[in-house]
Amino acid sequence: MERITRRRAALLLALFCIVVVLFGLKLYDLQIVESDGQSLGQKTFVTRTRVKAARGELRDCNGNPLVTNRASYDLVFNHYVICSTSGTNEYLMKLVQICRERNIEYTENFPVSAGAPFVYTHEKFSAAQKAYFQAYLPNVAGGLDSDITAPILMHKLREYYKIPEIWSDEDARAVIGLRYELDLRQGNTTNLSSYVFITDAESAALAAILELNIPGLRTEASTVRVYNTQYAAHILGYLGSMTSAQWQEYKNLKDANGNAIYSMDALVGQDGLEQAFELTLHAMDGLREDETAIDGTIISSRYIIEPKAGNNVELSIDLKVQAAAEQQLEDLITKLRASGGDGSDAEGGAVVVMNVKTGQIMACASYPTYNLATFREDYNDILQADFDPLFNRALQACYPPGSTYKMSMVIAGIHAGEITSYTKREDKGIYMAYASSNFTPTCLAWSANGRTHGMINAMEALQKSCNYFFYELADNISIDIMDETAKGLGLGEATGVELFERTGYRANAVTKALLHKEEGTSGWVPADKIAASIGQSDNQFTPLQLCVYTCTLANRGVRYQATFLNRVLSADYGTLIEEYKPTILSTFEISDDAYFAYTQGMKMVAIDGTAGGIFGPNYPVQVAAKTGTAQTGKNGASDNGAFVCYAPANDPEIAVVVYGEKAGHGTTVAQIAKGILDSYFHVGSDNTPDGENQLG
Repeated sequence: MERITRRRAALLLALFCIVVVLFGLKLYDLQIVESDGQSLGQKTFVTRTRVKAARGELRDCNGNPLVTNRASYDLVFNHYVICSTSGTNEYLMKLVQICRERNIEYTENFPVSAGAPFVYTHEKFSAAQKAYFQAYLPNVAGGLDSDITAPILMHKLREYYKIPEIWSDEDARAVIGLRYELDLRQGNTTNLSSYVFITDAESAALAAILELNIPGLRTEASTVRVYNTQYAAHILGYLGSMTSAQWQEYKNLKDANGNAIYSMDALVGQDGLEQAFELTLHAMDGLREDETAIDGTIISSRYIIEPKAGNNVELSIDLKVQAAAEQQLEDLITKLRASGGDGSDAEGGAVVVMNVKTGQIMACASYPTYNLATFREDYNDILQADFDPLFNRALQACYPPGSTYKMSMVIAGIHAGEITSYTKREDKGIYMAYASSNFTPTCLAWSANGRTHGMINAMEALQKSCNYFFYELADNISIDIMDETAKGLGLGEATGVELFERTGYRANAVTKALLHKEEGTSGWVPADKIAASIGQSDNQFTPLQLCVYTCTLANRGVRYQATFLNRVLSADYGTLIEEYKPTILSTFEISDDAYFAYTQGMKMVAIDGTAGGIFGPNYPVQVAAKTGTAQTGKNGASDNGAFVCYAPANDPEIAVVVYGEKAGHGTTVAQIAKGILDSYFHVGSDNTPDGENQLG
């Protein structure tokens, strides 16, 4: 009996030891094996997922949203889970098939054509994508050289990924493309975060794909850029993948903790204010580390880098003014084209509206234009459209200013001592000083009906836009003082605006030598100075420059930097980070008599001069204005029309410039400026204040 008891005790002890060993093995498995996520053969995986932060918003000066973000969902792969699952290729093929059936676009950047004969498609990819491909090749199929041909590459990858032989080349290529994206996330070759398979997935697509129960495929919250207005396309800009040059610019930028601010595959501003304010708007994505079970269940998470939303930019643009400028410009050009008369060959135009006292741009319109909200879908049509809708005429088109240049001539003539504000000169219709050289420019009144303006002074010359007065004035002063005055007023000078602009040219000997060397007519002659005096010759300025020039006249020689910025606010709009302070670029001394002459002359233009039919003596706000008609140099083409103004004339607030390509006359485009002033000053159709007709 005692022997049996001992045997039972020994058996129980043995069983106890076996249980202890089994528990010990299980504990080891849990604590050591499954906690290490570096191997695909283990049961939990540690992966890093980029958590997108919202890019800063763009709003107008009244807080109206221009470019914002909306919440969205991305479909994201845990590459460890899908690649450690039996039947990876089959799962991926199911995914490809449902995307084909439902016409769902997904992200995949394998640089080989979609079907045989296989060729490389590197030219379509960003610098980052090319770099990733070069990093991928040495790590697959025993190591591949960068000079491998596309067909051989596909053959080797088909073997490497064990793609079934019965699959078509197209199906094999599709799955290899997904395997490529997943493999880029393995190891430390690229340091890419999880593979975002679909960005901004629609609910129907989400439901259909998630029903497949693809291992490792999950949803992640994200944001998508939204364009809330059809206006201001030329100045707002858009986002895109970084170029090589941009990566060199951004790659070394770090935050206060030493973390890189940009990843190589980050989207950045490619044009407009999205690009100009990139560092302000940019959001720093977070990095989350997840411990994930074999079935894709997240066991634990922690942030390595917290996401940080971008700051918001409040622009100086007033959306209502911008909309009015674009609508009226489109309406006018459309009507001119349908008129069958002068201006029926009109091509496009621009409108710029500025705050005289700060240099802030309230509106900047270019026509023809496009819609940023559908820019990518419409891109090919936009490229083929007439008159280049992508061209920003307000900042990049250089036009002859025509008679809007004449205020500069009045100042130059008075400063040179050649005239005073009341000096009278006789308009003889045809300027005969260079008749021996067959150069006999005429006054427009003479060309139109054989009449002259008679004896007139500087103010009347502006009022009636008498070319003869300025021919004679230019002949008696030096090109140097003409050039110095135009430069001091901002013509042919950079405005300092945040966007790319052309600076244009002032007519002088240096400019002519530069522009006409190949034509063999680079020598400066008296005729050039005569033509320059009425805004022709080689005078070429952007509408934005003309608006800065107009503001400088209004400010008696004080030239402010042009800007689209009003304020910068924190991501939650709770903190003011920056507020724009007016910046003086230069100051040009204007004498009392010169200031009196051009301001009086510009007032007379609006009351009963060349713009009298637009404004007239009963307009409730005193306007200082000048019309301009500039030859295009093309046989049979209509002239360009220019108009500049500021108001109120005695205490200027707002400056408006309108330019129409082949619009016929400055008076024609002046009606757009009046429409903007009507709305700004709340003027009704009967020229009386109207509180309901407002732009803001």
